[in-house]
Amino acid sequence: MQLENGSRVVIIGGGPAGSFAALHLLSQATHAGLDLRVSMIEPRDFSRPGLGGCNKCAGILSSQLVRNLARLDLQIPPDVVQSEIDTYILHNGSARLPIHIDNPQRKVISVYRGGGPRLGSPPLPRSFDAWLLGQAVERGAQVLKTRALSVQAGSLPGVSTPAGELECELLILASGVNGRVKIDPRLGYSAPRTEVMAQDEIPCPGDEYRRQVHIFFDQPKGLVFGALIPKNRYVNISLLGHGLPADAVKQFLQNHALPELSDNLSGTLCGCAPHIAVSAARGYFHDRFAAVGDAAVTRLYKDGIGSAFLTAEAAALSAVQRGISRADFAAGFQSACQAIRHDNFYGHMLFKIWSAAREIPAVRKAWGRAVLSERELAPARRPHTDLLWGMLSGDASYRSMFWQLASIASLSSILRRLAAA
Repeated sequence: MQLENGSRVVIIGGGPAGSFAALHLLSQATHAGLDLRVSMIEPRDFSRPGLGGCNKCAGILSSQLVRNLARLDLQIPPDVVQSEIDTYILHNGSARLPIHIDNPQRKVISVYRGGGPRLGSPPLPRSFDAWLLGQAVERGAQVLKTRALSVQAGSLPGVSTPAGELECELLILASGVNGRVKIDPRLGYSAPRTEVMAQDEIPCPGDEYRRQVHIFFDQPKGLVFGALIPKNRYVNISLLGHGLPADAVKQFLQNHALPELSDNLSGTLCGCAPHIAVSAARGYFHDRFAAVGDAAVTRLYKDGIGSAFLTAEAAALSAVQRGISRADFAAGFQSACQAIRHDNFYGHMLFKIWSAAREIPAVRKAWGRAVLSERELAPARRPHTDLLWGMLSGDASYRSMFWQLASIASLSSILRRLAAA
């Protein structure tokens, strides 16, 4: 099973995972001297404001993803970038712990996945997803403005749409975990487990919120963490938790009543409750079939767009350089997905440790003092700041952060401050 000149590839989904899949396939095909027909099924217009044009995401891009874009000869236009972020503020009651990074190579950026909040005012922000999809089109992909209803297995996979049936040599599933595409059971695919987030947006209340992400815990009930993310004229409210109530955003704003936000308690602009993947899919590749991005596996809680880049790249490399059989994807594509899955194992442990540490006031205070004591030190001598920045921004692997936390130097520093307390 090999791709040949004229082979048709159909990609379900035009978000970052689908666009990255198209871009990587076209790039690899050019290097291999192949002429592929790449079609992307995507009904939405990502330049529209509100839910109709948005992929329902907090819109944080890690520094690692920004660097990886160079492998596709891509550079994000300045007008797509909403904010450059160099500081996270951890809120613990009335206390605020700043996590600041001096290295410009580790800054993260915020973007809009659509045309801004539903009740926002002109001018509309430029969408990251629309820009990325446009890059795929410029390099040869075709966008079909229709919906994928179902996928059928067979000698060649097929996609059912309202406009008719599409048959292809290779099918890429890049519809995330919020889509409703029915997958033929013969492919053996089972979607990842998910949790529900709560999101909304408010007008930016002041300059303090333009380059800083504010992180909160505890309230409302079930919250793992909540974030206020700067988006130029607006601030995105992004809440992750277990069994969050329907009015989670309202409760969050009331329970963490900051004076600068008090005028915006009733001024939310664009609420949604998207699902996020918290496990890997089962059967995410088969003969002539591969799932990428959230539909396959994504990083736990952080850098989902970065995972979309890596899984799409691995699938394209396997398809062009090896082949498109199940065995080919197992040999080339599976290892990239397993690496993300294995790293998430350390992520789960880190979040459990963090949750447990926050329940012990002495440990929480000692960790805070350790971070504050590093402010005047050289960047290479700030292990606690570096660890927390990696946890919050998603620009380091969970595995590396776990062993950094477990290092003798890190633990001894905390223990010394506990003894001092």
